[in-house]
Amino acid sequence: MKVLWGLGKVLTLIVWGVVLINLFEPLINPFDVLINLVASLLLLTHVLELLLFKGSLQGRPHPWRDRLLILLVGIFHEHTFGTSSERDSRHA
Repeated sequence: MKVLWGLGKVLTLIVWGVVLINLFEPLINPFDVLINLVASLLLLTHVLELLLFKGSLQGRPHPWRDRLLILLVGIFHEHTFGTSSERDSRHA
């Protein structure tokens, strides 16, 4: 399952890379608009995820780094939240 979460992170970063390339050198007409639309929807989704998971960021050691990673890769980073708390409870 870790492979799928890692693959999701890589694919999301590739999408953000295509968006950056499109900002500096726009593609042909129908594709540049579609890429901008996908980028805005992806950013809106990640901001909503950030608002929904605001409570789980309170006890994290580096909440600002987690917020940045949520804006970049979204749910693929939020999946790591449960593993650290489970690991800490096993050692106690």
